[in-house]
Amino acid sequence: MEPLFVKICGLRTERDVAAAVEAGADAVGFVFAESPRRIEAELVRELVRAVPEHVLTVGVFRRQPLQEIQALTAASGVRAVQLHGDEGREYYAALRQPGRTLVRAVAARDSQWSHGNGLGEDLLLLDAPAPGAGVTWDWSAPDFAAPEGRWLLAGGLTVENVPAAVAATGAWGVDVSSGVERERGVKDAELIASFVRAARGEA
Repeated sequence: MEPLFVKICGLRTERDVAAAVEAGADAVGFVFAESPRRIEAELVRELVRAVPEHVLTVGVFRRQPLQEIQALTAASGVRAVQLHGDEGREYYAALRQPGRTLVRAVAARDSQWSHGNGLGEDLLLLDAPAPGAGVTWDWSAPDFAAPEGRWLLAGGLTVENVPAAVAATGAWGVDVSSGVERERGVKDAELIASFVRAARGEA
């Protein structure tokens, strides 16, 4: 069985990125949407230079014009694009490039999400209604039907609740941001390391 895929999102400093890589994260995320964790593309380009090839670098966008997403993706040098919002199939078609991973993030209870690559995405991410707010959703609800294949679980995950969340949903991977912060927008290296261990059952 392959290890659980872990993405640490909302990174803004060289120290944050180093902590995530050292902890064994599979992906690191940089937020280009309106957020306390928003970061400039030029800084991201500097940060991704220190990220090993096996760690996926992800740009996170929400309800932004396609041209803006394309420009920021090119300027930052990230290898994956994560879209939160109501972007249509045309976004995914336009952003598709060899070697690029496309992630579609939707609210877990959103009737619009579908199984598989509904809009042409490579990965589906099920999140809480307010991304990045640190709010959980009821992943243990009896009527919850997990997507097929590879998908990421997000929304209020912490060191304390991630083992139960993974066990309840069978998620292929997890995505965390606020759950590894000592204060809003400020990451904590020890929390990052503890989260990765807890998610993979190594704590």
